[in-house]
Amino acid sequence: MILPSKIEQHSGPLEMLLQLTELLPANYAQYRPLVADGLSFFLQRLSPLRQQAILAAQLALPTAASRERRVLSLFRLCPTLHKLGQVVAHDRRLSADLRARLQELETLAPTDSLAALRSLLDREVGTVAGLQLGQETIAEGSVAVVVPFVWRQAKGEAPQRGVFKLLRPGVQDRLEEELAIWPLLGTFLEERCAHRGLPVLDYGNTLEMVARLLANEVRLDQEQEHLRQAADLYAGAADILIPRLFPFCTPLVTAMERVDGCKVTHQDLPAGEMCQRAERVTRALLAQPFWGSGEAGAMFHADPHAGNLLATADGRLAIIDWALTTRLTKAQCEAVVQLVLGAVTLNETRVCTAIAALGQPGDETRVQVAVSAAIAQVRCGRFPGFDWMTSLMDSLAAASAVRFPEEIALFRKALLTLSGVVADVSGQTGMDGVLVRHGAAQFLRGLMWRPWAWADSRAVGAHLSTADLVGLWADLPATTLRFLAGDRGGRRGAVRQ
Repeated sequence: MILPSKIEQHSGPLEMLLQLTELLPANYAQYRPLVADGLSFFLQRLSPLRQQAILAAQLALPTAASRERRVLSLFRLCPTLHKLGQVVAHDRRLSADLRARLQELETLAPTDSLAALRSLLDREVGTVAGLQLGQETIAEGSVAVVVPFVWRQAKGEAPQRGVFKLLRPGVQDRLEEELAIWPLLGTFLEERCAHRGLPVLDYGNTLEMVARLLANEVRLDQEQEHLRQAADLYAGAADILIPRLFPFCTPLVTAMERVDGCKVTHQDLPAGEMCQRAERVTRALLAQPFWGSGEAGAMFHADPHAGNLLATADGRLAIIDWALTTRLTKAQCEAVVQLVLGAVTLNETRVCTAIAALGQPGDETRVQVAVSAAIAQVRCGRFPGFDWMTSLMDSLAAASAVRFPEEIALFRKALLTLSGVVADVSGQTGMDGVLVRHGAAQFLRGLMWRPWAWADSRAVGAHLSTADLVGLWADLPATTLRFLAGDRGGRRGAVRQ
């Protein structure tokens, strides 16, 4: 016999929580019942103590509390939902009120006291000569809390300001409990899609993949290695700051340089300088790793929400919280370039070949339909940049036409977050323009080495080989014919309508 959960016993709070699905944009209204089903499934599988805490938080809110405020209360108590909220906090398809509430998840006032963390610090770090802890915690994230300190390494030396990053008490157990539910939730959503007559998407594999990735959030030793790699990646960029690690890190505690600054989305500068800040964000988080990738591939920050991107007083961009990263291989970066070139030349075959290099096609007919629709957008004037590419990838995934590997899916998630942040920093800056300029510069730098490279080598100059360039030139007449044929077809369709 299954006893009713605490939330089920209080139908009022559960009903209020399920009504949060009304916050989905109107163009996704058909999915609101499905999201309500999923939210109910998720909440009812949490432990009774977790349910009581969620219930108490909802009952503590005023009766007239907005749905946006109730979302924030729920997400704060569930680390996986907290992370989801951070991911979509700058998605302009959501209402401005909901985005504003979700952006509060990026920089929360701490609720964990220093006393609750002291035993872990004493056990892990021990006594460090010249180290003085702050009086209280200063920041809180989805899984971690930050404690300030000052370290004077030797007498006469200037004190160094730093922070300890450590896991919030009990968060690992909460995260493990929630991550165990996600694969079950994926299967449940697929069944409910069939029941409600919605497209049956691959929720099971997708949520299982995300669960594995989110498990890295509590691997502080892994984040420390990512910080070292990031320091090497941006060593030559004077306007990028990666927090420096201190020598008393442990697998459960990260000791690093303290960074002062505001969120990059804070409108504290004239429009022209905010535009420069948006370009710096795009260059650092996207263009530099993508175009600079060598045989080892490209490492990307996979959680670039505004709380992890700080503008310092001296004009630098500080990139913090490197728990989640994704790495594209050199071959995957080349496939992205080939996909864009296929779109520019209106060559559907080339686009399909590039997609096959990025994922595993499952239905060639659906792939062809999605690619044809995407090429038609280019023919009508849409620039085939990253926004176009990710829209195509979304349509392929939604149609279950292609299964993309974890690193590509995480890259897509990072692009979604980053595009919203850049738009909020400056609406005058487009990521595609910045990416194209830096790609062109990389191409020009590689020209001097091309005479000594093999014709099919893509090792120099923007992931393009000499054979690629010759092929583009030779394909120019065919591109012109494809454009004219498509244009005539469009006009005929317009006449028939």
